[in-house]
Amino acid sequence: MRAINKIIIHCTATKEGQAVTVADVIKWHKARGFNTIGYHFLIDLNGILWTGRAEDLVGAHCEGQNANSIGVCYVGGLDANLKSKDTRTPSQKEALISLLKFLKKRYPNATIHGHREFANKACPCFDAKNEYKNL
Repeated sequence: MRAINKIIIHCTATKEGQAVTVADVIKWHKARGFNTIGYHFLIDLNGILWTGRAEDLVGAHCEGQNANSIGVCYVGGLDANLKSKDTRTPSQKEALISLLKFLKKRYPNATIHGHREFANKACPCFDAKNEYKNL
C-alpha cells in the first residue's frame, strides 16, 4: 500500500452541465501520454462516483504530489464563457463529501487540498482546503 498523505481535488475544466464520462477522461489523458486516467476517482454530473486508477497505483494528476496522494475529480469547473466557476451540483457535493469521509477513514493522516495549491491553476474552482478542513 502506498503511503498516502494528501487527497487532491480536481475539476475536469469543462462547461457547467457538460456530461463527461470516465472514457472521455481516459481518452484525454492518453492523448497527453498517460497510460490511462490520471485520477483515482471521478464524480459525474449526477453525483455518481466512478473509479479511475486503482488506489495502489501512483496517479497522474498533480505534478510533484502523485506518489503520495489520491486524485479526486468532479465533472465541471467552467461557466458557459469558459471562466472558472464552482459548478458542483448538489449531487456532486454530496458524493464528494461521502467519498472524502471514506478516504479520510482509510487514510486518517491525509490532508485535503485543491489542485490549485500545487499548480498555477484555478482547479478545482473552489477552496477545497478550507471547505473540507473539518472532515
